[in-house]
Amino acid sequence: MTIVHACLREGRGGSPTAVVDEGLSVRAGSLLTDDERRHVPALAGTSHAVFLSDDPAPADGRANVRPMAAARFFTTKGELPACGHGTVAALAFLAARAGREELRVDVRASGRVVSGRVVRGASTSSVDVTFGAGPISLREPTPHELALLLPALGLPATTASGACIATLGRPRLLVPVTTRSALTAPAPDPDRLAAVCARLDLLGCFVHSPGWDTGRVAARMFAPLIGVPEDIANVNSSACLAAHLLARHGTPRIDVDMGDASGCPATVTAVVRSGSPGTLVDITGAARIGQVRRFSV
Repeated sequence: MTIVHACLREGRGGSPTAVVDEGLSVRAGSLLTDDERRHVPALAGTSHAVFLSDDPAPADGRANVRPMAAARFFTTKGELPACGHGTVAALAFLAARAGREELRVDVRASGRVVSGRVVRGASTSSVDVTFGAGPISLREPTPHELALLLPALGLPATTASGACIATLGRPRLLVPVTTRSALTAPAPDPDRLAAVCARLDLLGCFVHSPGWDTGRVAARMFAPLIGVPEDIANVNSSACLAAHLLARHGTPRIDVDMGDASGCPATVTAVVRSGSPGTLVDITGAARIGQVRRFSV
């Protein structure tokens, strides 16, 4: 496995993500089972693991105009249909494997093709990865949902103003706090929050500071239901927040700082643009290739 540090902040930190190249295993017919894949994040000491294999299917149904890989994402709880910072890690890994300082590559996951671009970053040891997030839908949470979720997060009911249920692959609660320093206040009960999220069919809760006026936001993501008590970087929730702040305040771009509570500073940039159909969000995160490790499951 290769450890890729995804969504660095000024060259530091990032979310360590295990990337496993299964190409040789595919050709040898000795693939890991899904149960074995589920153990890899724990072996790697990461929250998530990405499993890559070659995908010969063309992105446009006509010809392979660019390289393509198939990706699967796992936590210790099982497979995820998508993972934003895992996609950043996968694209950075593919560029490093190709020995390219700039690469356009497609990644197929859960039937959706993500087109990414990797370029050399400001630091010679990092790359900047950009890709388009999938379709995002937004709705207001119900009073019943908030009555269950806010106590499980350790937040007062007054934080309900401006909350949103955003769906990108899976739904999650976006909930604001009053100041950046107030992000230290959430003290979730992991078991209770996991049970509530399971009951409401939510991935987790993304607690964020104000920042629609400056474009700089701080956030924390709690997702114990999928085995991640707190995520260091959550790209898809950052994309959801960008869409929400555009709809609510007209904010076209945000830089989302995460990971400080875990001692791994991370930043995700989300830029909203008009497209077809509807609003599109482009995600950029810096990544650095780390250690290569061998493991036995």
